[in-house]
Amino acid sequence: MNIITPDIDLVVLDAPSNLGLRPPAPGTVPGCYKAPWALRNAGLVGRLGATDAGAVVPPRYVATWKPGDGVRNGPAIAAYARTLSDRLARISGFPVLLGGDCSILLGPALTLRRRGRYGLAYVDAHADFRHLGNSPHVGSAAGEDLALVTGRGDDYLTDIDGLRPYVRDEDVIVLGVRDEEDVRDIAESGIAYQPGSGIDLDRAREVLVRDELDGFWIHVDVDVMDPSVLPAVDSPTPGGLDAAQLTDLLSGLVALPGAAGLEVTILDPDLDEDGSQAALLADLLVSALT
Repeated sequence: MNIITPDIDLVVLDAPSNLGLRPPAPGTVPGCYKAPWALRNAGLVGRLGATDAGAVVPPRYVATWKPGDGVRNGPAIAAYARTLSDRLARISGFPVLLGGDCSILLGPALTLRRRGRYGLAYVDAHADFRHLGNSPHVGSAAGEDLALVTGRGDDYLTDIDGLRPYVRDEDVIVLGVRDEEDVRDIAESGIAYQPGSGIDLDRAREVLVRDELDGFWIHVDVDVMDPSVLPAVDSPTPGGLDAAQLTDLLSGLVALPGAAGLEVTILDPDLDEDGSQAALLADLLVSALT
C-alpha cells in the first residue's frame, strides 16, 4: 500500500464551482461558489497553517435545463474536472479542497485514478447516486457525482482518458446518508454505507484500508450535519451529525493510513448572512485537521 499520511503539509485549493446544482430560484445562481471566500474570511488557511494553492476558476454557469438535456452544464463540468485534476496533481502535500458543489469530486477522483487504485469515504446526507438505472432522467451532477465517479453516466464524464471507473464500487463507503430513497439505491448497488449518525469508524477502515488500495479520498458535503446546527445548504435533511460528531469522524478518517486528501462542499454563504455558519465550519475543520 502506497501510504499518504496526513501529518505532511496541508495545502488549501479553492474549487468554487456551482456547475452541478440547479438554480435555487428563478433568476438566481447557487451561492456555494462563495464558500471558499467565506471560509477564508473565517481565517481557515492561516489557522490550519496551510500552504495556499490559490483557486481553479470554473466555466460559466448556465441555468437553463429541461429533462432530456442530459447533465446540466455537463461539458463544462468535464472540462473543469480535467483542469482541477491537473492542478491537484501538482500539489505536494495533503490537499484540502474548498468547494463549491459536489461535482468537484470528479477532479480528485480523476487525479487519484491516474496514480493507482484509491477508495472514497463519502460523507454526505445524500448518496448522490442518481443515474438512468434508477431515475427517468439525469439533471444536476451534484446529485449524481457518486454515480459518475463509479462509472454510471455519459462517457464524457465517466470515462475521461479511458479511466472508467475512477473509483470501484467495493472501494467506496457512504457515511451519514439518511434519505430513504438514497439508502435503498445504495443498498441495491452493493456499495457499503452507514446511515444516519450511527457511524462506526471500524467499518470505514475495513473498506478504505486494504492492501488492494493505494489510499483514499474524503468527500464532505456539509449537509451531513443536522440543519439545526448548519442550515446553510441547498438540501437540508433532519437527523444529521452535530459539530462534535463530524469533527470526530473527520479526524478519525484523516488519521487512517492512506488518507490522501479532503474536499468540503455545499456551504452556501447566501444562506449565512452573518457568517456564523462559515465560522462554525472553519472551527470544525481546524479541530479535525490539526
